[in-house]
Amino acid sequence: MKIIVGLGNPGKDYQKTRHNLGFQVVDLLAERMSGPGKRSRFRAELIEGQLANTKVVLAKPQMYMNLSGIPVREIVNWYKIDLDDLLIVYDDMDIPLGQLRMREEGTAGGHNGMRSIIAELGTNAFPRLRVGIGRGGGASVAHVLSRFSEDEMPLVNQMVMDAVSASERWIQYGSIATMNEINQVKPVPTIVEEPTA
Repeated sequence: MKIIVGLGNPGKDYQKTRHNLGFQVVDLLAERMSGPGKRSRFRAELIEGQLANTKVVLAKPQMYMNLSGIPVREIVNWYKIDLDDLLIVYDDMDIPLGQLRMREEGTAGGHNGMRSIIAELGTNAFPRLRVGIGRGGGASVAHVLSRFSEDEMPLVNQMVMDAVSASERWIQYGSIATMNEINQVKPVPTIVEEPTA
């Protein structure tokens, strides 16, 4: 069994923000899942079903980002999985918009959700899929809580689809094969905003 957790903030105010890309990836994975069953438990939305011929639990923590580790710890303890079978999907400012990176372990890198998860699990040795949002030109908090521009959306939509494919590949083939596939640096298209009159 595999567990995939997408990080985000609950509530309508945060829908479609850069910080909620983990939720978007999980939502799309749920659409591709066979026999999904939804429920709320462990302060999270859970979707159980089959993906890539494997039993998978998708989770969206419903505590704020800096407390994400609490529901993640409760979910891991309930299902009694090895941490190799846990994948955390989240936004990352250190990766350009449109790119993905997977790692088997690592620091939080300044991400409050990952900091909470590492603290609650007592280790940083678990797979994570980082979805690039770039740094933007202003303050970090304002950037991660902002929504994508219309010009960015085609790149964002493709990136979310790529993250879904990477998650499915991880389910089937594991972290190493997925890293070899997606961790190659790809040229990112330049987004040119039309001048306003």
